[in-house]
Amino acid sequence: MRSKDFRRVYDEGIRYSSPLFAAFCVREPQPDGPRIGFTVPRALGKAVVRNRIKRRVREAVRCHLDRLNPQWSIVINPRRKAFAAPLAELQREVERLFLRCNGS
Repeated sequence: MRSKDFRRVYDEGIRYSSPLFAAFCVREPQPDGPRIGFTVPRALGKAVVRNRIKRRVREAVRCHLDRLNPQWSIVINPRRKAFAAPLAELQREVERLFLRCNGS
């Protein structure tokens, strides 16, 4: 996703909050499936920590991406807890997010 796409999702999307991340979701026509973006603020740590958080959340999303309708654009903002949370817990939260998006 490009930065202007992120801004559109923030401005027009709905917010979903969980203990592990905040997500902004907007429904828009997508020719090639759902789009997922990640933003990790510098406040969470140095680049090594931020990249590890992104990799963990990206893996949780990858496991459940086939359950998301293709018209969604989502930006996920991980929280500090995502660094130490078990992968199974991250996957449950991502699944809840996708179910909420598909239900609306």
